[in-house]
Amino acid sequence: MRLVALVWRNMLHRKTLSLLTILSVTITAALVVFLLLCSEGLEQGAEKGYGPFEVTIGAKGSATQLALNTYYHVGAPTGNVPFSLLSQLQKDESVDSAYAMTTGDNYNGFPIVGIEPGYFASRYGTEKQMAEGKMYGKLGETIVGSHIASSLGLHIGDKFQGAHGLIKGLEEAEGEDHEGDSAEEEHHHNFTYTVVGILPPLFTSDDRAVFTTLDYAWAVHEGQDAEHREVTSILIKPKTLLGAQSIKTKYGQINNVQAIYTSKAVADVVNVIDKGTGALMVVTIICILLAAGTILLSLVAAVNERKKDVALLRLIGKSKGFIWSSLIGEGLLLTVLGLVLGMLAGHLGGYLSREAVFEYTGLQLQSFQFMQGEWLLIAGTLGIGVLASTGPALQAYRVDPLQLFKS
Repeated sequence: MRLVALVWRNMLHRKTLSLLTILSVTITAALVVFLLLCSEGLEQGAEKGYGPFEVTIGAKGSATQLALNTYYHVGAPTGNVPFSLLSQLQKDESVDSAYAMTTGDNYNGFPIVGIEPGYFASRYGTEKQMAEGKMYGKLGETIVGSHIASSLGLHIGDKFQGAHGLIKGLEEAEGEDHEGDSAEEEHHHNFTYTVVGILPPLFTSDDRAVFTTLDYAWAVHEGQDAEHREVTSILIKPKTLLGAQSIKTKYGQINNVQAIYTSKAVADVVNVIDKGTGALMVVTIICILLAAGTILLSLVAAVNERKKDVALLRLIGKSKGFIWSSLIGEGLLLTVLGLVLGMLAGHLGGYLSREAVFEYTGLQLQSFQFMQGEWLLIAGTLGIGVLASTGPALQAYRVDPLQLFKS
């Protein structure tokens, strides 16, 4: 009898228990793959999330909040700082380039960001051309990220009105003054944006933002004269690391202004998320142990059924290798099937959820990328399958074949 046919027949003999075993391995493997995808997306996002802008200036408050709002378009800005700071920074010998940013409005829940067009060349290089159209150049012109263009079906020439706040309707939900809100919204409804360009996929949070001229906020919100204009943050590319320290020290001493090392603030966010991922990994390890236990119980339950089969194989002279392979092969086959299905399910789950994950967290899931951690998953799962199969196999093999046929 061929070994593969024997193992397959034995597995099909107990369909329900075999399916449960495969399902437990599948769920565990899928969970591990999805966690690996999220972890990889987090690392890549942290690595290229802020580009060359090693220093960020904003209003006093949380450094992580400032970094998240400025580079990942998540959460609210810490406040405003004087626009006049930009001219001081541009004259500073330690500064290579600096760009002021204004945020606070949205279009269908996506942030509207005001920033000078030079930002894109500084961050992404001149080789990143527009996918369609041109760069904005005057008040009211906008370009949109690739994610927004595909999600909302925007095209060159489309017009729209923005809404006040980072999320439409947030102010009403928080119970702010409705009269002030209605006046503010009237200004927004009277201001029309025109799409003049669509960005190529940048694989950063900029893919889910609307970009326009810096002065849009002053035109929409009114009431800010040229002397007292404010911005939400200033992105700074220093000439040297020593220059970054000088900038942080100098401008961090201004009242109601903070200057942060962007990399440190982002690293703090990553560390917090890593702690949460660590807790999830504990749950995953428990799932792995449960899957191993399921394989073990499945094979132990089959031992009594297989003892006479094993005895017969030994009596007709089958080799030890054949018998051991038939005993361990079933557990390994169950493990391999569950592993393959689980890895496919994990990557498919990442693909199906990538839009939602990116929209709400800014993480890009490279759903069909094979990660280094998957080699460890494969080796570990197969190892657990072999170990779980060895005990029952040894138990069945050690039984005296003649004793099994006594009545």
